[in-house]
Amino acid sequence: MTSLTRDPLLAIAKAILWFLMGVMLIAAAACLIAIPLMHIYQHEITIELAKEATAFPTGRFLWGCSGILFLAAATVLIVFRLFQLLKRIVDTVGLGDPFVPENARRLVEMAWLTLAMQLVTVPIGALASWIGTELAKSGKGHTDIDDLGFGVSGNGLLLMLILFILARVFRQGAAMRAELEGTV
Repeated sequence: MTSLTRDPLLAIAKAILWFLMGVMLIAAAACLIAIPLMHIYQHEITIELAKEATAFPTGRFLWGCSGILFLAAATVLIVFRLFQLLKRIVDTVGLGDPFVPENARRLVEMAWLTLAMQLVTVPIGALASWIGTELAKSGKGHTDIDDLGFGVSGNGLLLMLILFILARVFRQGAAMRAELEGTV
């Protein structure tokens, strides 16, 4: 097998994936750190909200925001894992041997993670919609939260389908290569 380790496209892809994985870890940590901080500084947040909204259920609002932050951290960690698996596939391409059974397993895992990410956005959207409704009741918000695009995405489901198909292609490619090597 020839080594493709000097391929500039693969080097750029690896660098971008490393960067994005770092960003995802920082984002997840920020979400998880913000949850207890919101409750520690609940009094200060309540004062600020009282300036903006006349009748807003602050305690429930903070728990709703905590739920969104927790689910956002879960989503970001799913994306981190997707990037991690993609980087490992890119590594095998750099070695000149992408059609290995492990890459097929990675693609299947990526497909399931894509579905999980789609499903996590549903409760995020529900919580965001509830918060928007509560803000609208207080006269300081609007209910156009649906415009933010939370929920199951057709593009996400299409990506999941493509990943499952690619996993089969990689599995078949690995089997064909093993068969060819067995005949030589």
